[in-house]
This record gives sequence, structure tokens and C-alpha cells, in this order.
Amino acid sequence: MPSFKRSLRLVFGKLRFADMRMEKKLLLVFVLLILLPLSVIGGISYSSYSRSIQNNTAAYSQKLIGQAIDRLDDYIRDMTALSAMPSYMEDFKNNLIRSNRYYQQYAAAPGEENSGTEDYALRLSIQRGLEDNMNFVNALKGGDSSIYVFDSYGNGYSSAAGGGLRLDIQGSYRSWMEKTRDSGGEALLLPTQEFRSNLQSTRYAFTVVRKVMDGFQNTVGLIAVDTQVSTLQKTFAELDQVTQGRSLVVDPDGVVIYDSGMQGLGTNISGGDLFSRLHRARGSFVYTPSAGSALQAGSQLVVYDTSEQTDWKIVLSIPLGALTRDAAHTRNATLAAIAVVTLVALLSSIFLSSALTRPLDGMMRLMKRVQRGDLSVRFVVRRKDEIGKLGSQFNFMLVRIEELIADIYRIEAQKKEAELGALQSQINPHFVYNTLEAIRMTAELNDDSDSADMISILGRMLRYSTGDPGGDATVREELEHAARYVDLLNYRYRGRFRLSVNVPDELLDERLPRLTLQPIIENAAYHGLDDKPLMRLSIDGFREAGLLHFRVSDNGCGMDEATLDKLNRGIAGGLPARKSVRGGVGLKNVHHRLALRYGRGCGLRVSSEEGRGTFVDLTLPPWSSGPAGSLTEMEGDHEN
Repeated sequence: MPSFKRSLRLVFGKLRFADMRMEKKLLLVFVLLILLPLSVIGGISYSSYSRSIQNNTAAYSQKLIGQAIDRLDDYIRDMTALSAMPSYMEDFKNNLIRSNRYYQQYAAAPGEENSGTEDYALRLSIQRGLEDNMNFVNALKGGDSSIYVFDSYGNGYSSAAGGGLRLDIQGSYRSWMEKTRDSGGEALLLPTQEFRSNLQSTRYAFTVVRKVMDGFQNTVGLIAVDTQVSTLQKTFAELDQVTQGRSLVVDPDGVVIYDSGMQGLGTNISGGDLFSRLHRARGSFVYTPSAGSALQAGSQLVVYDTSEQTDWKIVLSIPLGALTRDAAHTRNATLAAIAVVTLVALLSSIFLSSALTRPLDGMMRLMKRVQRGDLSVRFVVRRKDEIGKLGSQFNFMLVRIEELIADIYRIEAQKKEAELGALQSQINPHFVYNTLEAIRMTAELNDDSDSADMISILGRMLRYSTGDPGGDATVREELEHAARYVDLLNYRYRGRFRLSVNVPDELLDERLPRLTLQPIIENAAYHGLDDKPLMRLSIDGFREAGLLHFRVSDNGCGMDEATLDKLNRGIAGGLPARKSVRGGVGLKNVHHRLALRYGRGCGLRVSSEEGRGTFVDLTLPPWSSGPAGSLTEMEGDHEN
């Protein structure tokens, strides 16, 4: 499965499927969804049908081969029975004994053979007697069998029912004697052998050979029953005609006993790949013959079985082309049906894909008009499917865009009005500064130095706070502003406040939002003041974990735990400070300005202990690192 997915990705990748138009994608998908299943079903059907034909043919052929084996075994049993008859026919044995005696006397006296009329008559009598015996035996069997009988001295006598005796009888005798040397009286079945007949033709025969024994189990001769392979043609011709195949009979050593193609008779095929696959008693397999094989070219269904009597294997080869001819017709019909269905599907998919993509094409044209700035277009919704819903959302988007553009125009107009108002309001601070300066000069002229100093400090504070309310200031400037505020308090409360600043020089040029520290000092002075004659305020700064930390503390009245909790929740949550909670408005303002500017994790946190004072911890990221200043200790102590 993974390889199939990779193949699909490779095909779609080469086709640049992702970059295709939707219409082409739908066409491709429709065709694949129809073509692939039909092709798979057709292939599976053809393969299954072919296997079914092969299995049925193999099973049927196995039965036919079994019948052929039975007939062949019967024939071999008849040959074996014929070879045993001399041992049971007294006349047959006596004639062989007479031949042995005749040639025995001449073996003792060489050179006297064939002399005299009596010897000739005796020899002729022996020959005629044995020929009559063999003709009788041959008549019992019938067919194209030849019988050869030899006495103990190798003198041969023969009878051929259908003619065609071996030309080299003595050569065959020597071969048969060699094979039966240790056989006793048992019959031996010899494979097909090529020989030259006395009719000057080449013939093939398989042979049953047996020693002829007398009543005392002494060898008196040799009998060989030859059967020409043409005798088997009728049996195997029927088999080949039914199966349209070709038959082979092979002995255990790989010698071809019979071949319906009459090729390779008597040859040994044990070294070929076909014989190596005949290792079981019976079976079937598909085989493609190699060059020089005993079978015809082309893929074959090979079915074989083994005779339990002779161990000969009958091999039937059936061309697969003949077997699968009907399956091929079915396959071709299936392919034609697939082609027709694919064509119909292609035409249908063209119509369907066009019907599905036409609204999308119309929407794309509307989008191009929107890109050129025409927001008045609308998609005509005719159905309630996904395309209709998409068109409705497209129309809603255009309406929303028009509303947003109108909002932007309105906001821009309001912004311009605000800018004009801001420019106009810039006149008011100058008027206040000039008025304060005139009052201060009048106080000095009247020798009221305290009033003059207070007015001067107030003017500087107003100028600082209204200069750029949303801008930044350095830590140094914020500390100076806080110190001026404490100086102003000391004029009012006659020296009851003292400010201590402990900030490293390296932090003085860091930047933070304007009016960050002074509101915290103001909150401490107004809400923490108690009956102590001197209230101490302090500002400590340090850097830790890449963040700037400031602590503003006082030794005022503090607050209880419940009040402190309400204060911290109001600061963190943006809740309005309640009347029962001391402070909170200025602290909340500072906290939320820091949180809006620097994000969560920055801001302030209040801690307090009733009767011992309050601590406000301020956290913000470093802004910049400029040249170090020199303000490390600042006293805001003005006692009047």
C-alpha cells in the first residue's frame, strides 16, 4: 500500500495536479474513479477465470492420465506375462535345451559345425520348434510386438507379429545379457531404444527382458519382448485430442519412453529443467520451455502422474493459449466495455465538471473586479449548496468591506478634528505657564519667596507633565520629577516627607513611559500619611533576569490583608477602585499603561503590612542603555 500511494503522488506530481484548473482536476478524478475500479475488476476476473480454467483442466487431465497409466500398466503386465511363458511351456524349454545341447557339442569340437545332413535337419527342427513357440506367444498378445529368444550360447531366434526385427540382434543380445546378469529370473523393463530394422528403417521400442529358467532354476536362455512405441499412439492420441496437448512418458532415469510428437525418443532429459520439476508423484505447474526442451515453445500447463507399477511418469503439456482462449475473449470484451464506460464517463464528467466549475469561474471574475476597486458587484445565489453558501459569504464580505471603509473614512475625519483640537489646546498650557510666571514674579517683588518657589516648582511640573503625555522619559527625568513633587509636598506639610533614591548609574538612561514614578509617590503620600512627624519615601532600582525592577516604598500606615487584596485585584483586572479601598486610581493608570505597552508580565504589584508601610514593585523591560549618569542618591527634603 505505501508503494501505491508513492506511485499516485509521483503521477500527480508530474501532472502538476495542484496547479491544474478545477475543471481538469474533476475530469481526471472522474476518469480515474471509473477507469481504475473497472480495470482492477477486469484484471481480477480474468486472472480468477484463468486460474479456474487451469485448475479444472489440471484436475480433469489428472483423471485422463490416470486412465492412460492403467492401460499402459496393463500392457506392461501383458509383456511381462509373455516373457514368463517359456518358463511354464515345457515344449518351449525343451527346444531351448535342445539348442543348448546342439551347440554344446560343437563348442567341444570346433570346426565340425554344420557338417552333414543330420546336423542340418536337427538345427532346422530346433529353429522351427522355437519359432512356433514364439508365434504362439505372439498370437496371444497381438499388436506390434517382437519376441527374441536366445539359448545359452547366444544363438538367437525371433518372431515379429508386425514385421521389423532388429538388424543388429547380437549387439542387442550382449546389451540385454549385461543388464540381466544379476536379475535371476525376474523380468526387467528397459526404456525405449532406437534400432535399425531389417526393413532398413529406424524404429523405437521398449523391452521386457527375462532369463529363461528350467525346473532346477538353471538358466537355459534369454527372452526379450520388444514393443514399438507406435503401439502407444492410439492410447495417447485420444488423450492429446481431448486436452489439445502433448504427451510424454519418462522413466525414473529421465529417458523418454514415448513422445506424442515423436521427437527425442530414447533421449535422456534428466539434465533439463522440466525433469527437475517432476519430483513429486503427481502434480501440475505452469512451465515455459527453454531452448532445447522436450516440449514445444510457449507457456504450457504441465500435468503429470506416476505409475506405481513401473515408476514411469506420464507428462501432459497443454498450451496456455488454448486454455485461456475463452478467457481472452472475456478479457477483450471487458476491455471494450471499459473503453465504452470510460468514454461515457468522460463525457458525463465534462458536463458535470462544467456545471460545478461555472459558478466558481463567475465568482473569480467578480473577485477580479473587486481587485480593481469595484465593490458594487454581487454574486447571484441560485442554489443552497456549498457554492451558494460561498456566494452568500462573498456578498456578506463585500458589504462588510464597504462598512469598514466607511468606518475608516469616519475615523480619519474624527482624527483630523482631534488633531485640530489638540493644536488649539496647545495654546492653553502656554497661557497657564505665562500666568504662573507672572504670579511668581509678583511674589518675589512682595518678598514672598515660598510662594515664588512653589509656583516655580508647579510650573516646571506642569511643563513636564503636559509636554508629551504619551511619550517616554529617562529614569533620571522621572526621578527628578518625583523629587520636585516631594519638594512641593514639603512646602504644604512643612518638611514631613523625605525621599531617598537608590538607583544604579547604569539605569539612569533607561527609558520608561512618562509619569510612571510620580503617581506612585503621590499615592503613597496621600494614602499612607499617618501621625508620624516624618514620612520616609524611597525609590530603589535594579536589573534582574533582563528586566528592570523599581520598588517605591513608604513607612506610612499600610493596610490590612483584605484591603490589599481588593487593591491588587482592582489594579490587575481594571476594576474601578471602590471608596473603601485607599488609593488605586493612579496605580491602576500606571499599571495598565505599562501592560498595554509592554504586554503581560509587566506592570506593578502592591504589598503592605498594616502599621508598617506599603511597597509598590514595578517591572518593565529595558529600553536602551545610554551613557551612565551620576544620580545615585537624591534627597527631596525641604524643611521650612
